[in-house]
Amino acid sequence: MRVIAGSAKSLKLKTIAGMDTRPTTDRIKETLFNMINPLLYHAVFLDLFSGSGGIGIEALSRGAKSCVFVEQNKAAIGCIKDNLAFTRLQDRSRIIQDDVLHALKRLESSVVFDIVFMDPPYDREYEKEVLHYLTYSNIIHEKTQIIIEASGHTDFSYVGELNFQMEKQKEYKTNKHVFLRKKM
Repeated sequence: MRVIAGSAKSLKLKTIAGMDTRPTTDRIKETLFNMINPLLYHAVFLDLFSGSGGIGIEALSRGAKSCVFVEQNKAAIGCIKDNLAFTRLQDRSRIIQDDVLHALKRLESSVVFDIVFMDPPYDREYEKEVLHYLTYSNIIHEKTQIIIEASGHTDFSYVGELNFQMEKQKEYKTNKHVFLRKKM
């Protein structure tokens, strides 16, 4: 896994061993960032279920103002710290080692995010829990872009009930990216 573009372009990132995380492939990451690149400059980015931090680091490398990484796994936290030091992007980042919902509560009233990315474990409905929380949260605004990486068969028909609208969906072989915003 590597940084694709920006100030840390071509730098190889560490990943943790085992199946606890699934790093987003370079091809899928490149497609995602080509889609959101116009939103990145000076954006405040939230990387939930961060794994090794590859998505948040790519955002920082491409011009995001700052990034908060949220990850519960201790080995993954060490990997994020190493990757941020290696890419020299740690000064624009914050790492929270906690359960995602607890971390979101800790962030209330302290920051508002322009982009929220989440790549939760597939098929456990963690994304639904996060969206339910965000429905009433002040860490996002009406223009916040929410991006969810999920398995290809994950159902998002409920998002309207939570006051979100699906803007688009990009499908790959086994997974997809879903782009949401709050309903106006």
